[in-house]
Amino acid sequence: MTAYVIIFRDRTVDEAALAAYAPAAAAARAGHAVTPVARYGRHEVLEGPETEGVVVLAFPSFEEAQAWYRSPAYQEALKLRLAGADGRAVIVEGVD
Repeated sequence: MTAYVIIFRDRTVDEAALAAYAPAAAAARAGHAVTPVARYGRHEVLEGPETEGVVVLAFPSFEEAQAWYRSPAYQEALKLRLAGADGRAVIVEGVD
């Protein structure tokens, strides 16, 4: 069943760290069956706190999403994202 990783960037705190995160995160997708669905496009917050942007990534399964997120390559990239912005992320299983 398809699973989605949804990442919210709520507040930028370090532009340089985010600039370094982008290529590191792209490289961390290597070897994983991930399809970007949305990446910082136009959005409207309907409920909850404001957010600067949203990323949605699709994976063939919940386990594949976990494997990507927990991979050493993404964990290194994640350090840059966490240094660069306040935000949150979630994995949610779809309804195929």
